[in-house]
Amino acid sequence: MFNVLLAVTTKDLNQIVKPLLDVLGVLVPVLLGVVGALGAIWCIALGVKYAKADDPQEHEKAKSGLKNAIIGFVLIFVLLIALQIAVSVFTNWYINYEYPVI
Repeated sequence: MFNVLLAVTTKDLNQIVKPLLDVLGVLVPVLLGVVGALGAIWCIALGVKYAKADDPQEHEKAKSGLKNAIIGFVLIFVLLIALQIAVSVFTNWYINYEYPVI
């Protein structure tokens, strides 16, 4: 298996990795925008539902839903930002990696 890894040259890996990094570089900011827009719309809708709730049980259910939505969207943002950081870290690692000489 090690011989197979050594057989792959820098040029071969660059042909594989560069398109993936290009796609992730375009996709992550778009996903951040879409998630942000959907999160804002969903939280506004849940806030309106919370404000309109008359029954205490309905009020508590809307409050719980709003809290869960905010936690979920914050988690999605954190994961997308972590993905963007990880891509830059792995890109730097890939660029600076020195292949062993046999």
